[in-house]
Amino acid sequence: MAVPGDPPNGTPEDIGGGDDELRPDEYRSVVFDEAFVRAARLQEFSAQERMGEHARAVRSRSIWSGGGSTGRGTGTPGRGARQGMLLVLLIASAFAVAVYLGLRNPYVPPAGGDAEPLSSTVVPLTPSSAVPGGKPADLYAHSPAADYRTGAAGITLPAARRTRHFTESQVVAALSIAKDYLVQSSLDPDVLSGNASRPVRVLLDPGQLAQFDESMASPSGDGRHAATGWLVRFDPQTAALADTRVRVNGTLAFEEISPETLVVTTDHTFVYAVRGAAGPPAGPDAASLFTVRRELRLRFDHEDLTARRAELSSSYVMAGPQDCAADPAPGFRPLLAGAGPTTVGPPVSDPYASGHPRRTAGLCGVMDPAATPPDPSAAPAQPAGQPTPSSGPGQPPQPDQTASRVPLAQPQAPPPPASVSPVR
Repeated sequence: MAVPGDPPNGTPEDIGGGDDELRPDEYRSVVFDEAFVRAARLQEFSAQERMGEHARAVRSRSIWSGGGSTGRGTGTPGRGARQGMLLVLLIASAFAVAVYLGLRNPYVPPAGGDAEPLSSTVVPLTPSSAVPGGKPADLYAHSPAADYRTGAAGITLPAARRTRHFTESQVVAALSIAKDYLVQSSLDPDVLSGNASRPVRVLLDPGQLAQFDESMASPSGDGRHAATGWLVRFDPQTAALADTRVRVNGTLAFEEISPETLVVTTDHTFVYAVRGAAGPPAGPDAASLFTVRRELRLRFDHEDLTARRAELSSSYVMAGPQDCAADPAPGFRPLLAGAGPTTVGPPVSDPYASGHPRRTAGLCGVMDPAATPPDPSAAPAQPAGQPTPSSGPGQPPQPDQTASRVPLAQPQAPPPPASVSPVR
């Protein structure tokens, strides 16, 4: 049916309806494309969504909600714009964090450049008589170490109290670190046999690690690089432990020497049962005792206490029985059961005695006979005042030499070899 205004015969098929007339498909591409719809600020709810109570007819479209690219003719940002804004925000945040970390610098480089080098003295002690042998239990029972405790139990901590600049907990920490150092450097079987040094190294101030490593790699008796100044080590070619239950006795003390420094002094005697290292053990009676007296001075600052490490500033060691001609810096070389005295040296030195007169010992000392356990296999001594087999009838009784425990002074010997550590 014709509409008024149309040609009588209708609009010819090859003639358009005017420049302003658009076909439906052209109109759809201009107005109702998907990008335009997604970018609209308002979007109509579906019929299902409008059925709910208090539901609005349209939903708001913010720039952070899902949608497409920018709509035509509108200033609404689309997906690409939002991703660009997020990227800029992330870059700005990362830059701000980098600037903050650069200003704060939370990484603190480890201290250790100002640690003092270790000063050590190692004095070998030669026996005054033949070294007795026997079972470790019998040797311990007849020695001054009979009442010593075994292992770490012999390293007891004193009562801790606060100092002027260190709290009680910090003092306890310093004492416990000092005990750990003694245990690792004097009782660890791997350290004693020369198979390990790391258990001691990890407890040292970083400033002393280079000196420690040089002492382990190239030990020297120069007072700075003796391995036995840092730890107890036996020459693996000479001796091995006959009993891992080491006897220990000694004391620890502490004092504050500056607002930043706490010093712990240790003074302990370690008694080891050793045997020859070559081949299998020669038998249960082939053991002998070896005594090491160690006096250490360890320094701590607040950072050391936090990191649980110590600075070993000085070490004074007496160890025997040894041959004074042997260099004790790389490792101790005990004289084993049956070995006799090798050197007539300076006045006797007792590693079991307390106090500081022992420091008068020379570069090589002679062990006090009273500090040497008697030979368990020897015949019992005659009571004092009774005739001995060498006393004939009518002769006065001979004094009992084995019953005497008075140290006998020895004549002064010439200076020992220069390879032995110097005396402080």
